Amino acid sequence: MEVLWDLARLFAQLSVLAVGGVQSVIPELQRQVVDVHHWMPAGEFAALFALSQAAPGPNLLVSTVIGARVAGMPGALVATLGMVVPSSMLILAASSVWHRYRDHRWRLRMQAGLVPVTAGLVMAAAVLLARATTSGVGTAAVVASVAALLVRTRAHPVLLLAGGAVLGVLGAD
Repeated sequence: MEVLWDLARLFAQLSVLAVGGVQSVIPELQRQVVDVHHWMPAGEFAALFALSQAAPGPNLLVSTVIGARVAGMPGALVATLGMVVPSSMLILAASSVWHRYRDHRWRLRMQAGLVPVTAGLVMAAAVLLARATTSGVGTAAVVASVAALLVRTRAHPVLLLAGGAVLGVLGAD
């Protein structure tokens, strides 16, 4: 029962910090899950994150997958609700104010300031996950190649996932 309370507290806190989506809190989620609570090693966290991103549906599936890994179905439910309910309540409360002041300078400046912060948080998550999954020169080359392909081309992520799976089967490292 204690672990369910820990999951609820963790995901509720992260929920209100997830500006721009759950990707922006991945570094803190990984720190909490791996380093603070010791629920799983970093490699398993990265694998669960990848699994949740490969599945169709919203990005918050990572909370469901981690909750399920930590405490089974009750953990999945608690983590998912913890990630959804607090931010939804906050959005409902703030949306009328946000809409009412949509043309005011302070709101436009606040929104402009949040965009680069969100981008930085998402990039930090990418670096953290790359570190957790890179185990040698081969996997480092795969990470660098996929990042370059995503930045420079319109390669579909599913094709890159399939390529990574083939490399994994062939033994990239």
